Amino acid sequence: MPENMKAWVYDGAAGGLEKNLYQPAVYHKPLTASLSNQQVMVEVISMALNPADYKIPELGLIAKAMVSTPASPGMDFCGRVAETGRAIDSLQIGELVFGYTGGPVKFGTLGQFCIAPKDCCVPLPAGVDVDDAAALPGAGLTAYQSIKGNVKEGDKIFINGGSGGVGTFAIQIGKILGCHVTVSCSGANAELCKSIGADEVIDYKSVDLIEELKKKGEVFSLIIDNVGTPAGLYKASNAFLLPKGKYVQVGADTSLSATANIMGNFMTPRFFGGGSRKYEFLSIKPSYEDFLQLGKWMRDGKLKAVIDSKFEYEDARKAFEKLRTGRAKGKIIIHVGKK
Repeated sequence: MPENMKAWVYDGAAGGLEKNLYQPAVYHKPLTASLSNQQVMVEVISMALNPADYKIPELGLIAKAMVSTPASPGMDFCGRVAETGRAIDSLQIGELVFGYTGGPVKFGTLGQFCIAPKDCCVPLPAGVDVDDAAALPGAGLTAYQSIKGNVKEGDKIFINGGSGGVGTFAIQIGKILGCHVTVSCSGANAELCKSIGADEVIDYKSVDLIEELKKKGEVFSLIIDNVGTPAGLYKASNAFLLPKGKYVQVGADTSLSATANIMGNFMTPRFFGGGSRKYEFLSIKPSYEDFLQLGKWMRDGKLKAVIDSKFEYEDARKAFEKLRTGRAKGKIIIHVGKK
């Protein structure tokens, strides 16, 4: 008989994912035989939440086509290797690792055991805290891949939404790579952003963000949009993004209006009111080397996890409620197992 494990699972997400989470009396651990040669089974110690953890299950029929239910949400983890695929010889059973499931899966990280591709599971560097490592994978990889290859030392970056999970890592990575970093956030989060390296902070609640950026002229080599608002930001970016600069869309709402705005950014030519700068909707790519680099920066004290709050396992629903407010400063951690 398969071994039982603890897990928060959902069958659907009508009315909000957190209202549909439950802990079944019997929920079987993934079978060792189900591991591919390139996969790792991890016993989770800590996991971190991402907006996609509730946004994707709430997509209705699209979500059901992506992940079979019942399923556990969660993609980021730090834990111990429980099993490895036959082709993996770089990790040992019991070794501490951190990583990412590669996307929404049936056995997500809000369960006792999760499954991850080998390219998304790396050894925990000595001296790095388990909770800090759990905060790093999804947001850190997103921040790194939105910047990597798009800037050189001395370039200027604008980050729309500097105080969230991706934003706090992007500020630090931008500074590590020698860039000048301007961010938007509320006035209440301005000091946080400055404390981790932001050179300039724009309080979007007290000024018109687009008008403030226009005053600077064409100075930015890269714009990272973690928010998706204001809706006209990309179309206006001709006024403050260099001609060869890039606009990277990282986050946005899943509403029909937000989706239409993104499609318009791709398809509307400038003579019809569209933007003229290069536009990319970021899709992160599994990269063992990128995870190793992020871990090294954290080990060396160059990259720090900004953690908003930590929740015990029984309070997982409350953690999702906090995430949904959109007001978390950095990452939200849930303790799944014992260190």
